[in-house]
Amino acid sequence: MHTYRLNRLFNPRSNRALDVAVDHGFFGEPSFLTGIEDMKSSVATIVAAGPDAVQLSPGLAPLLQRIPQRPKPALVMRTDIANIYGNPLDSHLFSHVFPDAIEQAVRFDAAAVCVNLLFLPGRPEVREQCVLNIMKLRAEATRYGMPLMIEPLVMQDNAKAGGGYMVDGDTDKIATLVRQARELGADLIKADPTDDPLDFHRVVEVAGDIPVLVRGGGRAPDETLLRRTETVLAQGARGIVYGRNIIQHPNPAGITAALMGVLHDGLSVDDALALIGAGTDEEGLA
Repeated sequence: MHTYRLNRLFNPRSNRALDVAVDHGFFGEPSFLTGIEDMKSSVATIVAAGPDAVQLSPGLAPLLQRIPQRPKPALVMRTDIANIYGNPLDSHLFSHVFPDAIEQAVRFDAAAVCVNLLFLPGRPEVREQCVLNIMKLRAEATRYGMPLMIEPLVMQDNAKAGGGYMVDGDTDKIATLVRQARELGADLIKADPTDDPLDFHRVVEVAGDIPVLVRGGGRAPDETLLRRTETVLAQGARGIVYGRNIIQHPNPAGITAALMGVLHDGLSVDDALALIGAGTDEEGLA
């Protein structure tokens, strides 16, 4: 039954998806609010840009679903909250899901739900909490026919590079955690890009027949972002989940059109850049 909802997530032109993540405020970090202070306006801007999906927390999902527009992006609902992004880290780390997350997702007419599978060096208790979260959600998601997107997130030791939110792009580590996500019953996997984008096929291979979407990370110049997107798609990715590279861009509609062109129409990077407009590449990083 979950395929009925997945049909709303993947674009019929390409069987790929662009999911714009706007759930950053859920994690309680001040720096994550840049560009999304006014969420009603942010969601309206993204919807107008026309991606395939928007990723939101339960508290803000109504901002998307109340918009009387058809067609409009599908909802991917974030189900879990964690305190792993601070610098320095809190002494007590946690990752918790809403007890009625799947029922909320059904009420909000979500196309999928998203949950973390976190690997923090030296903190196995956080990974254990994530595994327990996933097992609970998997049972409820099966009951209601709700697709479960698992986000395996391999992080560096917080003491490195000044601490804070630092992902680890090691291919072996990412592939191992992605495989665990598949074994836990993921319907979709949202994975970090590998340090060498040409290695990403290894991540896709261990996921088997489960679609893999690639996370975007921090802001990057437009051409860099589009070429990276082109590469991971060639490596077998079924889509992308980008947040800051869209919501913090000076032309969200333009960068969305460019990404959709690469994803769904096979546009070259040069042709996609032309959809954004001159002068936005470096300005967007200011």
